[in-house]
Amino acid sequence: MLNPVSTYSCKLTPEQSDALEKWLRDHGWKFREVPYARFAAEKEKSNVVFYESGKLVVQGKGTQDFVEFVLEPEILREARIGYETVLNPELLLPRLGVDESGKGDFFGPLCIAGVYVNPSIIKSWEGKGVRDSKDIGSDQRIRDLAEMIRKTPGCVTTVVPIGNEAYNRLFKKLRSVNSMLGWGHARVIENLLGLRYQMDPLPVRAISDQFALSKEVINNALLSLGRGFELVQRHKAESDVAVAAASILARNEFIGRLARMEKEYGTRFPRGASAAVDAAAKEFIAKHGAENLPKVAKMHFRTAFRAQGMPEPPKREWRKKSKTAT
Repeated sequence: MLNPVSTYSCKLTPEQSDALEKWLRDHGWKFREVPYARFAAEKEKSNVVFYESGKLVVQGKGTQDFVEFVLEPEILREARIGYETVLNPELLLPRLGVDESGKGDFFGPLCIAGVYVNPSIIKSWEGKGVRDSKDIGSDQRIRDLAEMIRKTPGCVTTVVPIGNEAYNRLFKKLRSVNSMLGWGHARVIENLLGLRYQMDPLPVRAISDQFALSKEVINNALLSLGRGFELVQRHKAESDVAVAAASILARNEFIGRLARMEKEYGTRFPRGASAAVDAAAKEFIAKHGAENLPKVAKMHFRTAFRAQGMPEPPKREWRKKSKTAT
């Protein structure tokens, strides 16, 4: 497998450098002083330095992802790293990607999406900015990319939204978010395989994020079509373009459904889980009653207990299961 690029340099125009600096600040990068540099910033595995000469240098283990998913589509507006599929043909294999959105949001549904890609689809998306939806800050950008993905010739997609009332019923039955995710991912794979007559060539595998310690969570939930089909689960699976496309479709579905909820109830529903979410939950109950909270929220979140003035359940101490000798 080709080693990812760990250093990259190019020239930026004044407009491009201004756009890059704004993007870095908007996305929480830590700025620092560097001699002869107009600005320098770092985050996780990447370092970015823009020199007074107009030269940009990107270094670190996250260089390739930054160039492909940020610099090229957002700043340069062109693709310059494009040789990976030549040296690593596996990146062009026809496959399914699966991802979800809404798992960490108190308000709104859980949405799971799947996407089929083949070599022509993958090549047509080069430089278009198809990447993990968590790295896309604009709802409009999510909508535009989702529309582009769905309209790509040969691309097959499906979305399984789990509304809040259904989500709460399912959680009572399964008692685990990971079990719910396994169920939802399996449904998406089954739905896509049911549309395999639209796929050319047929997919060789499905790829999803590994959200549980055991990879059997999804495997055990698969039905007849999915059993025997190769399923690859790995951490940070969104680096694969098929999974990234699925994450965009799932987020787009979540955003749309949350907006319709806000219109229906005349209430703003902040995303995630925070003090603002706690305040919105209390405001919703005051306006619509506690009996309606399960229609808009995930009731196993501690926010639901606080909003209703109920004692929070004790926190479980997480312990990794030790392997016993046989």
